[in-house]
Amino acid sequence: MSQILDSIKILKDKKWIDLTHDVTDSIPYFAAFSPLKETTLFTVENDGFLAKEYTVVSQYGTHLDAPVHFAEGKRSLQDIALDELVLPLYVIHKEDEVRQNSDYLLTVQDILDFETEFGKIEAGSFVAFSSGWSKKWGDKEAFYNIDENGQAHTPGWSLEALKFLDRERGVHAIGHETLDTDRAIDVTENKDIVGERYWLSQDKYQVEVLTNLEQVPSAGSAILLGLPKFKDAPGFGVRAFAITEYSHLKID
Repeated sequence: MSQILDSIKILKDKKWIDLTHDVTDSIPYFAAFSPLKETTLFTVENDGFLAKEYTVVSQYGTHLDAPVHFAEGKRSLQDIALDELVLPLYVIHKEDEVRQNSDYLLTVQDILDFETEFGKIEAGSFVAFSSGWSKKWGDKEAFYNIDENGQAHTPGWSLEALKFLDRERGVHAIGHETLDTDRAIDVTENKDIVGERYWLSQDKYQVEVLTNLEQVPSAGSAILLGLPKFKDAPGFGVRAFAITEYSHLKID
C-alpha cells in the first residue's frame, strides 16, 4: 500500500494535461449522427436539486471506440479492462506536416523515423497521432474541411502503419485528433473506413477527437482514461488525460 501512496505523490508532482474537448451541442460530430440534446429536469431553486437529461450518441466528442463498433463479435465497452485504461503514451508529432498538407498520411516510415529518435515503441502502449487538427475545433467549417466538390480533407493513419503497430509492435491502443482513423480522401476512394475497421477488428480500442496532444512529449508519458460502463455499448465519451515529466513545446 505504501508503494501505491508513494506513486500517487510522485504523479501529483508531474504535469497533468487534459486531452479532452468540452462536450456541447455545437461541437463537430460525425455527419450521420445528431448533436447533443440537453434538458434541465430539476433546479435547485424550484426542486432543491439540479438534474439534467442528455441525449447523445455513443461516438460524440472525445470518445473511445470499443472493438464491437466496427467488428461484430468483438469486445463492447464493459469488456475494456481497467488496466487497459492506463497505458504508456507515445505521441508522433506531425503538426508541421499536416499544416502544409491536410491530406497527410502517417506511414510506417514515420514510425521508424520516430523510433530512431525516441526509441522503440513498447508493446502494450498507446500511440497517438498529433496532427494539430484540434486547433480547428472552434470552427466547424475548418474542422470538416470540405472542398467545393464535397470532398473532405483531413489527415489519417495508413493501413500499413496500423498493421505495423499491431503486428510488429504489439501496440494496445491508438488515438488521434480527427473524427476518423483514416484520412478523408481514402474513405472516399475505398468507400469504407478501412484503417479503423482493421484496428477494431483486432479487438483493440481507439480514442478519437483528442486535444492538446501538442503539449505532450513524444515519449515518457502515460495516458489515463475515465470511462463509464454501459453494457454492450460500442463506445462512449471519455475523460482522457496525460501525465508527463514536462511539457512539449506548443505549436501555434
